[in-house]
Amino acid sequence: MSNGNRNVIDLPQLPKLPKLPAGALQTGLLALLALVIVVSSVYTIDPEEVGVIMRFGKYVSTNEPGLHFKLPFGIDRVVKVPVQRQLKQEFGFRTVRAGVRSQFRKEPGESNMLTGDLNAAVVEWVVQYRAEDPYQFLFRVRRVEETLQDLSEAVMRQVVGDRTVDEVLTVGRQEVADLVEQRLQELCVQYEMGIKIEQVVLQDVTPPDPVKPSFNEVNQAEQERETLINQAQSEYNKVIFRAQGEAQQTIEKAEGYAIDRVNRAEGEANRFGALFGEYRKAPQVTRKRIYLETMNEVLPRFGSKIVVDDDLSGVLPLLNLDGAGRKSGGGD
Repeated sequence: MSNGNRNVIDLPQLPKLPKLPAGALQTGLLALLALVIVVSSVYTIDPEEVGVIMRFGKYVSTNEPGLHFKLPFGIDRVVKVPVQRQLKQEFGFRTVRAGVRSQFRKEPGESNMLTGDLNAAVVEWVVQYRAEDPYQFLFRVRRVEETLQDLSEAVMRQVVGDRTVDEVLTVGRQEVADLVEQRLQELCVQYEMGIKIEQVVLQDVTPPDPVKPSFNEVNQAEQERETLINQAQSEYNKVIFRAQGEAQQTIEKAEGYAIDRVNRAEGEANRFGALFGEYRKAPQVTRKRIYLETMNEVLPRFGSKIVVDDDLSGVLPLLNLDGAGRKSGGGD
């Protein structure tokens, strides 16, 4: 409908809502209010967590696992901290998908390091930690996880930079991990981060890809050198110990021979002294006894012996000339 210069539009009439009794409306509002109070006042803390209560942003208390109550309408706020759960941070790589065939993503900016002898090494490691003090973990350090990541990377670079590439890649890996764990824990205590470092694990320590072939050749050459040195040392020990044994055996034989000769000489000297004493007492008897003993030693060395009288003129019947002739001349 048009009236002069103005257009008037007729709007449809909205249906009127039924009027509720005043008592029912108040009951509904009270029930809704009670539901909001209950929902915002009751909370549950899991067994591996603790609940930190903040009232208007200020720390109030820490609650253990179970069912608890707090002031509603956002007056109290609960922050759950997993104090029993082991957390971890990865350096040099990231786990994209965990499972039977896990997938990883490399982070070369974190893993490329310089050793103390100015060689490059790729170090990938994992820091396993736990939130030990919930209050310090939440309030003492801003962005505590980022701070822990920066500290871990700094400590690892410092420890690796104090060692040679051979120590980092081979024999010194466990020592590096233990030292990083110790120093990182000291920094966490110093900064009051509320973190307990459980373990530092070196996942993979390798030379950079461009120098891997050369590094493997060097390792192979060093292993061959160690093998040759061990073989030479074995032969050296075998020959030296044998020569030392033979020398010791010769020395012991010489010492034994010397002792034997000395004892024999002393015995003979003692015997001569005793015999000389007897000779001075009875020269004739002693001279005769010496003669008889000497002949007893000398005569058995000869063959058959014939003793004849000085007055005997014919000795041929007593001599066995045939036997002597056959032995000497073959029967001539």
